[in-house]
Amino acid sequence: MCQLMGMSCNNRAATTFSFTGFSARGGRTSDHVDGWGIAFYDGHGCRVFQDDQPASESPLAEYVRNHPIKSRVVVAHVRKATQGDVQAANCHPFQREWLGRTWVFAHNGDLGRFEAPLTCQDMPVGTTDSERAFCTLMSRVRQHFKNRHQPPEWLELAPVLADIVGDLARHGNLNMLLSDGHALYVHCSTHLHQLTRHHPFPKARLVDCDMSLDLGPLNAEGDVMTLLATEPLTIDEPWQTLRTGEFRVYVDGQEVWRHFNPQTQAFAAAERMAL
Repeated sequence: MCQLMGMSCNNRAATTFSFTGFSARGGRTSDHVDGWGIAFYDGHGCRVFQDDQPASESPLAEYVRNHPIKSRVVVAHVRKATQGDVQAANCHPFQREWLGRTWVFAHNGDLGRFEAPLTCQDMPVGTTDSERAFCTLMSRVRQHFKNRHQPPEWLELAPVLADIVGDLARHGNLNMLLSDGHALYVHCSTHLHQLTRHHPFPKARLVDCDMSLDLGPLNAEGDVMTLLATEPLTIDEPWQTLRTGEFRVYVDGQEVWRHFNPQTQAFAAAERMAL
């Protein structure tokens, strides 16, 4: 399976510290070696870096680790392929445009033989179940709001997305990060953890690297940051475990909406397919 990392905060922040630990899972501390990607939002723009090389060895990942790109929302992924071969087209996060906003999607899990409906407006570029699920999700959102000329905000989108994601999760495990740069939408089927940081900011120590950072001098008193990760990124911080069936929305570092679907189940992990 893959690994996810996300961030939502109320002021633009860099993720070089967190990404240093997270990217180590791409071949150094774990076997997620089939590519990686990370998306940063800058106002209405979205920067996406992807590579089909292991994140721990990729020169592009090294660039991201060493250059503090600031953003309010970040979505990152390291891949261990279960469907689709190792190529750039199969690296997360995937992206699509809708009503002038760039949406990005990253997935950890396996949806079996799920196929996007023939009526789907969005078509996959690669060959993963993850991208097919994203195409289905975006097509259903487009259809639901088909008469709109301006994008709906999170309060209107959240229940629609929760319903769509609940349907997709019936096909297999759907641990998911989704964003349009305004809100971060999160769903848990099996493994996902959340940490919120605020004043006074702690000194943090990474799980995957011998590295610590005093976050106090880097953040102001009113700053709020929430991190999401498949497994906790740091030691000695109060990471919370999301439940199977939880769908959460984060805006400006705060949880603003939550839904629980008791029908969502955790499926047994799929075996890695031959490439």
